[in-house]
Formats: sequence, C-alpha cells, structure tokens
Amino acid sequence: MSGRITLHEGDITEHEVDAIVNAANSDLVLGAGVAGAIRAKGGPEIQAECDAHGPIAVGEAAITGAGALPARFVIHAAGMPPGGQASEESVRGAMRHSLALAVENGCRSVAVPAIGAGIAGFPLQRCAEVLLEEARGHLAASGEEGGLEEIRFVLFGEPAFRVFEMVNDAARVAEQMERLRQRK
Repeated sequence: MSGRITLHEGDITEHEVDAIVNAANSDLVLGAGVAGAIRAKGGPEIQAECDAHGPIAVGEAAITGAGALPARFVIHAAGMPPGGQASEESVRGAMRHSLALAVENGCRSVAVPAIGAGIAGFPLQRCAEVLLEEARGHLAASGEEGGLEEIRFVLFGEPAFRVFEMVNDAARVAEQMERLRQRK
C-alpha cells in the first residue's frame, strides 16, 4: 500500500487537499451539514456546477470545481436521496466512486467526511468501518502505480474523530495479528 490514511478533527472546508469530498444527496443540492459548509465557504459557483451536472444515482459521485475553497475539486458523494437515509450500500458505493473520480482527475490527496452519518442517519461506527475499509482496499489495489498519496478523514467534533480512531486502530491491530499468525 503506497498511500496513507490519516484522521483529523475539524472543518473539512479548511483543508488544503486536491479534492474535498462532500456528503451529498443525489440531486446535488448543497443543503446542510458538510454540503452547507461547502456552499457557504466555497461560493455559489459550486452549486451552479452541481445544477449543470444534474442529479446522479444514489451511491455514485460527481466532481466540480472547488470555488473559493483551498482545494482544486469537490467530489459530491451521493450517499442518500434528498430528504432520505443512507445505507451501507449507498455509503460504500459513494466512497468507491469518489476515490475513483479523485484518481481519474489526477488527485494525490483527498479529504473525506463521515459520509451518510449526519443528516442521512447512517450509524457512525458502521460508517467508519465501511469508509476505512473502502479506503484501505483502494490503497491496496492501487499499489505502487501512483494514485492517491493520502486519504484524509476529516471528522467534525471529537466524538466522531474518536469513533474513526477506534475503528482504524482495531483494523491495524487485526492486520498485525494476521501477520504474526502467518509467521508461525
């Protein structure tokens, strides 16, 4: 695995990365939560690009410019329909499509929120498990051939950060235990 996964607590709109992932709805309407912060700090051109792109399927992603944000792109990960709920399948698909779009557009770093765990109601711990699993799988599959150098999870608030930290630590311990078992 050539890239790395990092965890940060804070405001995703302040991170200087190639792409910021937006926890979006399938209509690509920048409402509340992460999307609202992106709209407020990035400017109206992001919503205008979303409107021009049109709706996408739940579980897919679309890319736009980043307006006034300190990133090149915003990747809109449609984890839910408008006013609806996220599911494991939609969160997993949205993350997978987001990482693929990042690579297709030459991104080396991407900042990702807890897709689906806010307004969309997906349980935070399961969200962390799914997103971190997808991130590890993506980095393992891309190997040394380039691609993403950093998948940065940016969590709003210490409780969300701690859940992601716990899930990430548990996965790393499981990997270490498996390596030890293989040595015997």
